[in-house]
Amino acid sequence: MQEVSLKAVARNMRRHIINMVTEAASGHPGGSLSAVEILAALYFKIMKVDPARPRWPERDLFVLSKGHATPVYYAALAERGFFAREELLSFRQIDSRLQGHPDRKLTPGVDMTTGSLGQGLSAANGMALAAKLDGQAQRWVYVLLGDGELQEGQIWEAAMTAAHYKLDNLIAFVDRNDLQIDGRVSAVMGVDPVGDKFRAFGWHVQEIDGHDFDQILAAVDAAKAVAGKPSVIIARTVKGKGVSFMENEAGWHGSAPSREQAEQALAELEVEQHD
Repeated sequence: MQEVSLKAVARNMRRHIINMVTEAASGHPGGSLSAVEILAALYFKIMKVDPARPRWPERDLFVLSKGHATPVYYAALAERGFFAREELLSFRQIDSRLQGHPDRKLTPGVDMTTGSLGQGLSAANGMALAAKLDGQAQRWVYVLLGDGELQEGQIWEAAMTAAHYKLDNLIAFVDRNDLQIDGRVSAVMGVDPVGDKFRAFGWHVQEIDGHDFDQILAAVDAAKAVAGKPSVIIARTVKGKGVSFMENEAGWHGSAPSREQAEQALAELEVEQHD
């Protein structure tokens, strides 16, 4: 793959997210914007994938456990070449391949159908265990969790399972933006101390700035060097990152901007490009 600027990819992805959700008048912009750098790093620097062969048996795998954040997922896949960027504007339309939650049978590049929160880590466990049983120990499985999603009990059952089976080919990211649909995660149902909990369940834990590409790449390298246990990277992020009126506002969890608001958001992202 030709060398790319991750910052340029991230700017394009943020524009796509705003345009998709505005066109559909529906979607989840806040938690999509917070995860841009993570997916940009995965799809352009870290994961072994081939857009010409979406089902390539040796590819690395990705599970979007916070399945409502499809705008960032589709933006990454389109930028990486799994389908045309123009198709993004069909987001959430009837008969579109880009529905509100990912569908592995429908969308090129999607490895797991998700949407019911709490279940993605279990699916990733199965993928990682299968890779080991198939002798593909260096086939990496990545999963993105929301911090509000950590309120689901199944996450902790899956965390226990991953450690029990020593799934050191599994790397989880937690999008730690501290907001969910009803407000602050700490107010709705506190999940702290997240790092200590994963350590207690037998995981290797790192905590980083989730908008810093150098920290993301270094954390993945460190996780890959760990033997005998799964890894989690707790990424501190800003919900709505890059759009001033969306940042740190729970109301933008699942609300679409008006055309005027979208124009303001795109103008801010354009200014960012020239900074």
